Amino acid sequence: MKRNVSLDEISDGRLYGENDMVKADCHGCRGCSLCCRGMGNSVILDPYDVYRLQAGLGKTLSCLLEEGAVELNVVDGIILPNLRMCGEEERCYFLDGEGRCGIHPSRPGVCRLFPLGRFYEKGDFKYFLQTGECDSGCRSKVKVAKWIDTPNPGQNHRFVCDWHYLLKDLEERTAGAEDLEESKRLNLALLGTFFLQPYDAGHDFYEQFQARRKSFCDVGAERP
Repeated sequence: MKRNVSLDEISDGRLYGENDMVKADCHGCRGCSLCCRGMGNSVILDPYDVYRLQAGLGKTLSCLLEEGAVELNVVDGIILPNLRMCGEEERCYFLDGEGRCGIHPSRPGVCRLFPLGRFYEKGDFKYFLQTGECDSGCRSKVKVAKWIDTPNPGQNHRFVCDWHYLLKDLEERTAGAEDLEESKRLNLALLGTFFLQPYDAGHDFYEQFQARRKSFCDVGAERP
């Protein structure tokens, strides 16, 4: 999801790599769940999130959509899944009665990042610290890779780049599509290829992703 603001407005003005230290550790949140409420459709899932949820919960994305844990929304012209907020408090579907995450080991990348964000440039990205997004006044420094808590950081970095720029390309193509049918075809191809087709939770995700990416390209949904 794009944010049309400058980094100076929302960050400490620095960009971080996986091995840098950043003041993001809020020590388990200590009962605070503000970032798990009122988030609208902003907790967007990528294919690795769906894979992790399937591995951790034993449920495909189709199952999660049916039970109302996840919903589909249009983001920058692309249909993508996101965690659903529920009730008057707009609580994350997976937030338990004590204000704790019920899927913490399988939580999506957006949740792992918070309060960090990503700044994309020239085919790559760096992290930045969102200074106005977390009310905790007692954060301490932690290595970015440790905070994100995701295995195989090199492979994950490549995947994040590949996925971001695939979506960017698709956004440009849907915006320039001459008719709605072409936009619909591209969106359905994306959903079917990367989200609705179940993953093999016992097999390496990145191999599966690259195979699906090739398939997506072969049917003309991604420019080679």
